[in-house]
Amino acid sequence: MRSPLRRPPRPLAALAALTSALLIAGCSSGGDAGGSGTEEATAAFGEVLLQPATAPGPDPFTASTATATTVAAGTTAVARAPASPAPARGRALREVTGSTPGLYGGTRSVASCDVERQVALLTEDPAKTGAFAESSGVPESGIADWLRDLTPVLLRTDTRVTGHGYRAGEAAPFQAVLQAGTAVLVDGYGAPRVRCACGNPLRSPVDDKGAAHRGKPWRGYHPDRVVAVTPTTTVVGSLVIVNVADNTWIERRSGSDGEGDRDPDVVPPCDPAECDLVAAPSRRPPDAPAPPPTGPDGPDTPRDPAPPDTSVPPPGEAPSDPAPQEPEQPMEPPMEPPVEPLPEPPPGEQPPSDPDAPMDPGVPMGPDLGIPLPEELYPSGEGPRQPETYEG
Repeated sequence: MRSPLRRPPRPLAALAALTSALLIAGCSSGGDAGGSGTEEATAAFGEVLLQPATAPGPDPFTASTATATTVAAGTTAVARAPASPAPARGRALREVTGSTPGLYGGTRSVASCDVERQVALLTEDPAKTGAFAESSGVPESGIADWLRDLTPVLLRTDTRVTGHGYRAGEAAPFQAVLQAGTAVLVDGYGAPRVRCACGNPLRSPVDDKGAAHRGKPWRGYHPDRVVAVTPTTTVVGSLVIVNVADNTWIERRSGSDGEGDRDPDVVPPCDPAECDLVAAPSRRPPDAPAPPPTGPDGPDTPRDPAPPDTSVPPPGEAPSDPAPQEPEQPMEPPMEPPVEPLPEPPPGEQPPSDPDAPMDPGVPMGPDLGIPLPEELYPSGEGPRQPETYEG
């Protein structure tokens, strides 16, 4: 059972500070794949530290657990752009989702980090274990299992992160740009969580547009092409990465060391060497009018302009008499279906009348026409009694 770390007495505080300074100087003199040979201490507030792929950097948590051959291959595979001008301020970060195909690289069936060695180095010192757990947001008792669930890969583009150095028994956060080719451990949401060259925990960056960049840019670095990885909203079961050895696609199961690498079931639509993860944004000014909508066959054909309105004369001219307009032709009534004529009655017979048709009020009735009125046919009052039966 490991005994807890005891803090040094106050008289030894100066010695501890001196030892920390010597450790920083010693760990900053590693290979930098194009960067400076020495590296200053952790970036101060408002600064972004440029960290080359193989340099341990300031205040490392552990020794490097990255496989040197894999890092070298990844660095040469992505460093193709010319040297960039000095970094400028005020640039917004470009966000890329952690599950984007081609965001990470590696070698088929080869891990870019020794995860078991990383577990041993972190858990052998309780103080480092506690500082690492606090900065990573992981329970201290679950550090080993959490590290084993991460996926070792290589960055394929310069990536902005929040790094954490180990200083005076605590994790000191700082903003950094990791060079493409850096070996990292990625979590189940596609986000880089550990830098294998120094064992430092990583978190999402702080978008400080006014931060000054510190450090010598490496060949291929350009501030406009730095990305920030956005974690996915759900756990991903595998990552589609690029094989830096032969520039082909690999599907790596999350949490594996590459032993189950295989060809992806769904191949990305672009070649690994041609997929641009940080395409340049549109340079159309925000207040410029939007382009006209396009149809399936291209832009809409402009219509003929409407004829000018001649009803109002131009200034200085007298109005002319309007030209006589041709009268509009009356519209023909709609065609009605033909109606079959009724058969004519025989000579001497009157056509039958409709009993339900209303009586024409203009037709006279009465004795003038010899037609008895109703009251004449049915007089009021009781008439003479008639026999119940009669002949005829």
